[in-house]
Amino acid sequence: MNTNDTPDGPATAEPDAQGAAAPQRRPIRELPDELISQIAAGEVVERPASVVRELVDNALDAGARQITLRLLAGGVRRISVEDDGQGIVRDELALAFKRHATSKIGSLHDLEGVTTMGFRGEALAAIHSIADCSILSRAQGQSQAYLLLGRSGELRPEARNPGTTVEVNELFFSTPARRKFLKSDATELAHCVEAVRRHALARPDVGFAIWHEGKLLEQWRRCSNHATALDGIDPDTGEITNTALEQRLHDVLGADFLANSLRVNYSGPNGLHVSGRVGLPGAARARADQQFAYVNGRFVRDKVISHGARSAYEDVLHGHRQPVYALHLSIDPTRVDVNVHPTKIEVRFRDSREVHQAVHHAVDNALAPPRALDAANMANSTTAVTAVAPAPDTGPSTGLPAHARQTPLQYAHASPSVGHRVSDLAALWQPAPVTPNAATPTTPTTPTTPTTPTTPGDANTDAAAPHGPLGHALAQLHGVYILAENTQGLVLVDMHAAHERIVYERLKQQLTSASRPATDNTIPAHAAAATQLQRQTLLIPMTFPATDQEIATCEAQSGALAALGLELSTIGPKTLAVRTVPALLAQGDVVALARSVLEELGQQDSSSVIQRAQHDLLATMACHGAVRANRRLSLEEMNALLRQMEHTERSDQCNHGRPTWRQLSLRELDALFLRGR
Repeated sequence: MNTNDTPDGPATAEPDAQGAAAPQRRPIRELPDELISQIAAGEVVERPASVVRELVDNALDAGARQITLRLLAGGVRRISVEDDGQGIVRDELALAFKRHATSKIGSLHDLEGVTTMGFRGEALAAIHSIADCSILSRAQGQSQAYLLLGRSGELRPEARNPGTTVEVNELFFSTPARRKFLKSDATELAHCVEAVRRHALARPDVGFAIWHEGKLLEQWRRCSNHATALDGIDPDTGEITNTALEQRLHDVLGADFLANSLRVNYSGPNGLHVSGRVGLPGAARARADQQFAYVNGRFVRDKVISHGARSAYEDVLHGHRQPVYALHLSIDPTRVDVNVHPTKIEVRFRDSREVHQAVHHAVDNALAPPRALDAANMANSTTAVTAVAPAPDTGPSTGLPAHARQTPLQYAHASPSVGHRVSDLAALWQPAPVTPNAATPTTPTTPTTPTTPTTPGDANTDAAAPHGPLGHALAQLHGVYILAENTQGLVLVDMHAAHERIVYERLKQQLTSASRPATDNTIPAHAAAATQLQRQTLLIPMTFPATDQEIATCEAQSGALAALGLELSTIGPKTLAVRTVPALLAQGDVVALARSVLEELGQQDSSSVIQRAQHDLLATMACHGAVRANRRLSLEEMNALLRQMEHTERSDQCNHGRPTWRQLSLRELDALFLRGR
């Protein structure tokens, strides 16, 4: 025993040799249950929306088909969640408010493959420690409901239909300091509504209703259990169909989201499946407030999923716009760990690269097909795209329609560094012979080829020729835009932006083909050789002070740096030297380029960094090689460009995310001139 201790507790601190007070010794003690619960509440309950999320999770786990939320003062005064689920039997009600008491798991094996929304057994206990709670429940098959009062522990019979009602009054009444950190009632109400919206988007088979101060705010009706597959429930398997999900998306996010989005249906390895809808690039927003990602029905915020989706939008979004999407991932529960954080909003994947690639391919394949192919049916607000995981070592999936894949486009033999001359545009529409394989049909097709060159005076002759969805060219406006006529009305095309995308996509195909084995003869040898990224050796190496992390990345990723055209070497314990750079970027800031590449390689997978950097170089090459403004094109060249746009992936946006064409319907043109009024 310390001689300075007293019977009443540890002695006061004594000054040390320097005269400063020594730290007071504190004995190790076991915390009381009340304090433990309040510490847990600090992690689980941040605001009223946290309570709503946990209670709705429990209702869904109980098999509820209708959930009603009632709020007072934005949820601060009262939160009531009613459901028609299985209910709780009388003998188990007393355990509901105890810590780590749950019906979801019972062994370590259950924890390794969680299939329920809740499982930790902390939520009700944490909420009970900081609020006045009660539970009214009637189990299925019981004739009587029972009310459990949290503060007194009294259990008494009440009247209620089968199901459960959890009521939380005066949130944070026992911790008034935390209540001061809450925002206004309107702000807290908005967070509560958002919490229910996230659940509603994942469960169209469940109805939701939100009441505030006695007024109905939101109501989303559920799909009927006896509905047909077209109505949302498969009668054989009971699974939710895409139709049901899309109807719920329409109800929750509005008709605009459904009209400006594409369907995703992607099957990957190990039973991984990605479904949902992704917004068109033109529907992107300034904020990331419409990005919903679900893993086995659970809303999550995960960097792997968000980065995978964002990477698919890299060269079709303008500036810092944020895409919109609602993606649902179905994965083997044993391949994902949901026991990462008490709020269960974070997950950890066993193979994060597999998930990242699945999300990327799912979104990319949905965005790749040019929407010009659907110009004849633009009255339809949605488009369906079904993608299947590409086989290993077969190169990226084109995502084009079957007739487009049967006739790959053969470009004029031009150096990729300078792009295609204006006079080569008419020769771009030259279908190449197809090499039969398992993934490509061998049915012969007869592609459209350009006719005899025409002049602007031959418009009538040109109009008689067959044309695609973007119609036939009429004229060129100020040397910048192409005016074309199709069945819907007038098409405006930014010729530089459109040609830039065409050249860029072709360069990417050539780069991919050049990296395949030598037996792949789909690309001519001279074209493959031309796609090798040229490097330039600096006459005087550029040196710069480097951090320990940058030096370690340089030594570990030398191969990745070489693939990017960079050669870095250490010339001192804190100094790096840049000896070679990509030829196209030799006139730029070499040191800044090296630092940014090292930073990305240190944070992300090297293969994705290499591909993105190579694509950036190709985008620069395409921009310099595309046809410039104020260049006069013949009608034949304009029509050739239109045909290329119809069969080039992502041709609706240029490399910088700007649109390449716009459609003006006859109705819009009539409205401009007040026709029909």
